[in-house]
Amino acid sequence: MQTLLDFLTIPFLDQPIWVWAIFLVVIGVILELDLGLFNKKNHVIHPKESMKMCSIYAAVACLFGGWVWYSMGAEDGMDYFTGYLIEFSLSIDNIFVISLIFSFFAIPLQYQHRVLFYGILGAILLRGFMIIVGAELVEKFGFILYFFGAFLLFSGIKMLVKKEENENMSENRLICFVKKHFRITEKLHEQNFFIRQKDEKTGKMLLFATPLFLTLAVIEVSDVIFAVDSIPAIFVITQHAFIVFSSNIFAVLGLRSLYFLLADAVHRFRYLKQALAFILIFIGSKIFLAWFGVHIPSLISLLITLGLISGGVIFSLYKTKTNKKEAA
Repeated sequence: MQTLLDFLTIPFLDQPIWVWAIFLVVIGVILELDLGLFNKKNHVIHPKESMKMCSIYAAVACLFGGWVWYSMGAEDGMDYFTGYLIEFSLSIDNIFVISLIFSFFAIPLQYQHRVLFYGILGAILLRGFMIIVGAELVEKFGFILYFFGAFLLFSGIKMLVKKEENENMSENRLICFVKKHFRITEKLHEQNFFIRQKDEKTGKMLLFATPLFLTLAVIEVSDVIFAVDSIPAIFVITQHAFIVFSSNIFAVLGLRSLYFLLADAVHRFRYLKQALAFILIFIGSKIFLAWFGVHIPSLISLLITLGLISGGVIFSLYKTKTNKKEAA
């Protein structure tokens, strides 16, 4: 018993193992309830159901943030909520990409939840790996935060000046690569990611991936691309790996429900991208301001982040409502 207690108190990435164990148990219970109880059967997720799930995920994330605030201090609590808001807002931009992917592969609504569920599992593993690597780099090479800051400044400015373009999914490099090097069926086979069928060339029964798996692979890659922005942003805010990981994962968990809620209305958030760009520029500049002795408190960072996101959402909804009236 004593040996187990000693093991649980061993520090891992700035927190004892027991803290990580509690967090992972919470995540495991949420995922088990989601797929094993509430969404065991494939079905179309309606707005009312997605609103309920979004509320539950947001409530759990806030409760966990309250525990972080209480147990680790106000500054860590504010850093957690800042990271959560940034990742959650970037997820809205990701929804548009996911919608394009589903449309391109013509995935029926009743199978989209399954794809996104396993996409979330993959995102947790991939982001966990990226955060562990990032934490080790920051600990050994503190100056890498300046590279993170410069990258965020570049990403924010690029997001501001880049014109919106309709992505041609048929020219996506990953899709072309997978279709060229792997056996892919022409049509879906219900909810299966893989099936065994006769190969036309050899006549043997071989394993084939279905378009559902290809959809999952493309969504995973798109999530990694979005994580390249969000993870450095949170590392600039705080170097506590536990805060970075927990805020990131809780925001990603809510992405699936958020998708079904906003997929048809994501075009109404067209000005949120500019707000996110200013957030990235602000966070990227923090590290350089600190170099000159200007320290921005966690509370100010949280308020600025919340203000920019709220302003982007409200302005977007107002402008799109005005445009609708003009069109009418």
